[in-house]
Amino acid sequence: MAINPNRVVGYRLDVFGTTDVGRKRQLNEDVFLVDDDLGVFLVADGMGGHAAGEVASRLAADEIFRGFSGKSSLSQETWPEHWDMNRSAAANLLIDAVLSGHERVTRAVTRDQNLKGMGTTVVVAVHPAASRNLVVCHVGDSRAYRVRHNRLEILTADHSWVHEQVAAGFLTEEAARTHPLKNVVTQALGGSAEPKVDLLETELMNGDIYLLCSDGLNSMLTDDEIFSLLASDESLEVRAKTLIDAANDHGGNDNITVVLLEASQITTDG
Repeated sequence: MAINPNRVVGYRLDVFGTTDVGRKRQLNEDVFLVDDDLGVFLVADGMGGHAAGEVASRLAADEIFRGFSGKSSLSQETWPEHWDMNRSAAANLLIDAVLSGHERVTRAVTRDQNLKGMGTTVVVAVHPAASRNLVVCHVGDSRAYRVRHNRLEILTADHSWVHEQVAAGFLTEEAARTHPLKNVVTQALGGSAEPKVDLLETELMNGDIYLLCSDGLNSMLTDDEIFSLLASDESLEVRAKTLIDAANDHGGNDNITVVLLEASQITTDG
C-alpha cells in the first residue's frame, strides 16, 4: 500500500487583528487580544459608557487570557471534576476562563459602584498547538464567521433581543438590522446572573478563514458584503483593514474590531 508522503498532522493559524473607534463614538470600548503561543484569539465589546465599557472588556479579556497561561496542556488525568468529559480539555478550559472573566467584571462593579451597569460581550477562538481543531465560544452579540469552500458561515448565534425575535419568526433579518432595540444583548459578562456560554468545536480545513468581530462590523455590513471582502486574495492585514474601512464607509456607528485567522496544513513525511 502506498504511503502518503504528505500526511497532515495538524494546522497552524496565521492571524491579524485590528480595531477602530468608528465614526460616531469618542471612545473605543472594544478590545482584541491574540497570542500565537497560547493559541487564544479574542474580541470583546464593552458596554456601559463613561469608560466603564472599556474597563469591562479589558478586565474580561485579561482574565480569559490569564486562565490559559501555563494550562493549555492539561492531561485528562488532571481534569477538574466539573469538566465535561464529552468536551476537549481546551473547550473545558475556555468555558472556565470565560466564566472567570465574568466574575472579574462582576467583582469590579461590586468594589466600585461608579462602574455599575458595565459589561462586555466576548467571542474567543482557541487552537491548541498544531491541533486539527478550533474551539469557538461566545457570550453576547460578538460573532465568529468562517469562509470554507467559497461559502460564508456564521458560527455563532447572537445573544440579543432581535435575534431571539428573528428565531421566533416575529422579525425578519432585514427588520432586525434597523430595529431600535438591535443593540440590546440578553447575555453578557458582568451583572448578577451567570452568563450562558455557547461553545463550538470544529475541525479545521486547509484554507479556512475565520473572522471574529464586534457588532460594529456586522451591523454596518451585510453578510454578502462581509463575504465579498473576506474572499479576496489579499493578505489578512489588507482584508481586515478593508472590512473596517467598509464599515466606516457605511456609517461607522460603533467601534469596529476584526480578528482574522487562516488555517494552513502542517504535513510530515509518511
